[in-house]
Amino acid sequence: MSAIEKQRHIIDFMLASLWRRKGKNLSLVVVYTFVIFLLASVMFFAHAIKKEAALILRDAPEIMVQRLVAGRQGFIPESYIDSIQRIKGVQSVTPRLWGYYYDGQSGANYTLMANEDLKGRPGEIIIGKGVTLRRATTEDKIITRKNDSIPFKTYDGSYLMLQVKGVLPAASELVTSDLVLVSEQDFRKIFSISKDHATDLVLQVRNDKELSTIAAKITQLYPDTRPILRNEILRTYDAIFDWRAGVIIVILAGAFFAFIILAWDKATGLSAEEKREIGILKAIGWETSDILLMKFWEGAAVSLSAFLMGILSAYLHIFFTASALFAPVLKGWSVLYPDFKLTPFISAYEIAILFFLTVIPYTVATIVPSWRSATIDPDSVMRT
Repeated sequence: MSAIEKQRHIIDFMLASLWRRKGKNLSLVVVYTFVIFLLASVMFFAHAIKKEAALILRDAPEIMVQRLVAGRQGFIPESYIDSIQRIKGVQSVTPRLWGYYYDGQSGANYTLMANEDLKGRPGEIIIGKGVTLRRATTEDKIITRKNDSIPFKTYDGSYLMLQVKGVLPAASELVTSDLVLVSEQDFRKIFSISKDHATDLVLQVRNDKELSTIAAKITQLYPDTRPILRNEILRTYDAIFDWRAGVIIVILAGAFFAFIILAWDKATGLSAEEKREIGILKAIGWETSDILLMKFWEGAAVSLSAFLMGILSAYLHIFFTASALFAPVLKGWSVLYPDFKLTPFISAYEIAILFFLTVIPYTVATIVPSWRSATIDPDSVMRT
């Protein structure tokens, strides 16, 4: 008998053995699949949203300069621009105006930003898709459309009526859902900001390798400033999503360890029927190596089936059902949730880690008790 034919007969017998105990094995596969589905869903979502953030921040300013007042961000004088512009390596310095506005009608915080396209067009705004849905009461909803007007309460207590001239495209909803673009004049009027101050300054540099050097020179020139590099923002996002994913995994740890106990008990504790089966196989001429090989294929069939179904279910959950289970925790809390679909990003490294943590231990664990039974005299095994 050739080696391939021998393997085929062993696998055929293994499948028949699994089918004879289909109820027990099916319940194990279901629980096994569910645990892998939960872990893989967290990994897929965290990895995909970090990649999405990296793509979005790819066009972010290389350096942002903020001014600190009593340890908190304050408005920065535009007089800083000339001195920073003269630093060697700085290509351009642009002031930005942006801030947060609480809308009591919808209970949401909007991000207001002065936009160059609206320069010289006071009274007009462009809004994100999330801003189009405003809540008048908890049960009554108002849809804001183009040419409608939205009232904004200014810092002096008066109201400024701004007319919607456009809605930002849905493709950018991940970062523009709560965004309101206004003219510089209206922005300063809403927040009572003088003409010689800005929220922060954004810099473009000629050589990316000089970013740290330029940031150090800015701090030395103006000790009350805090330069923020684009790479630092990316690392912050990675840390945030890693932390949130870790929180979910810790919450799931109880269920995961309960499964480990169940799987270990099943894998290491052979039933009387399975022991008699091994004894019969030994009595009819099976070698110990053949029995161990059969048990290896049995463990591999169960664990691989659960792994593949769990991975596929997690993929469908994250990228085709908007991550219904974990999105609120991983995206964070907000009244205006952006409605977006993640682009599938899968890390082969993370898949490999999940494989070695779930498949390999179970497969190996099925061999140990079988080896013990296979090395005992067949008569004594069949009598138990």
